[in-house]
Amino acid sequence: MPVEEVEKRSGKTEPFVREKIVVACVKAGASPEEARRIADLVADTPDRRVRSETIRGRVLKELGRSSPSARDSWLSYDKSRGRALPQF
Repeated sequence: MPVEEVEKRSGKTEPFVREKIVVACVKAGASPEEARRIADLVADTPDRRVRSETIRGRVLKELGRSSPSARDSWLSYDKSRGRALPQF
């Protein structure tokens, strides 16, 4: 069963939009095919609702396996925006 809702840091929920993951991964430097594969992996979970931090961590973990330079680009962007960097 795919994810249906994302719980944001603020506590609000919004519908899960697989394409947001694809776009973010491509912007970070992953190929469209790899980005779609990662989005499929993240969406395929038994949980109906997933926290945004959990999604981010799963995406970064998969990017690290398949495209380390894209993961590094994502983390560099996060750092420039003042976001906390995840611990791997």
